[in-house]
Amino acid sequence: MRVSLSITQFPADAGHTPLDRIVRAADDGGIDTVWVADHLVQYAPGTEPTDPHLEAYTTLGWLAARSERVRLGAMVSPVTFRPPTLLIKAVSTLATLSGGRAWLGVGTGYHEQEAAQMGIPMPPLAERFERLEDTLQLAHRMFAGDDTAFEGRHVRAGRPLNHPTPARRPRILVGGAGEKKTLPLVARYADACNLFDIPDGGVTLRRKLDVLAQACEDAGRPRAEIETTVGTALHPDETPAAFAERCAALGELGAEHVGVITRTPWTDDDLARLAEGARLLAA
Repeated sequence: MRVSLSITQFPADAGHTPLDRIVRAADDGGIDTVWVADHLVQYAPGTEPTDPHLEAYTTLGWLAARSERVRLGAMVSPVTFRPPTLLIKAVSTLATLSGGRAWLGVGTGYHEQEAAQMGIPMPPLAERFERLEDTLQLAHRMFAGDDTAFEGRHVRAGRPLNHPTPARRPRILVGGAGEKKTLPLVARYADACNLFDIPDGGVTLRRKLDVLAQACEDAGRPRAEIETTVGTALHPDETPAAFAERCAALGELGAEHVGVITRTPWTDDDLARLAEGARLLAA
């Protein structure tokens, strides 16, 4: 099982681990991916909007320069934040500069308060799903170097140039667990889904995976091509052994990759426990 870490809160005081030390610890500790939350304002539970929050792709580029192995991505980029060609170009640039370590993590977006405060468009949800599908279709084209004119339901690009084309296509993750629209989009366009660790004995996770399997069958695509990622939290004072045991249980339900957050900014102790837990899982 792969283990990744997600930065949802940025260092705010001396007790928090600096970003460069986080990514180096991930590089050295066998962590698969470092994700950053793609928001413009800090909205994590227990925080204030004035707490530090950095723009995602500037941060990912900075992290790429301070790491060698770990993959990098946003969890996840709302399609309302950037024109699709700009988002795809940003991920392509990250892939080129990092030696092929970039993900495209993308979703519909949801935070109406952030949109209102920051002047970001927030179309109705049905339109955001249509824009998400346009973006996914365009990403496949641009990552492959196809610059023919694109016309989706909402997105139009006369000649979507993308040079240099990434030597290794960024993997595509679609965020969200909706059964009617999101998981069918995963089945048609994505390399990974992102589900949630809900404490109900695995009932919800099993159902979501059953829906995804049916969506793959409907799309004529092997289910095995799509990586199952599950978001979970590292509990305060959770031992590496307890974390590894919990992840192993998720693996029995079908998870292949866990993305781990903390409820406060990452600390050296958190990183050490996560790395040891990942080592135990791999043993």
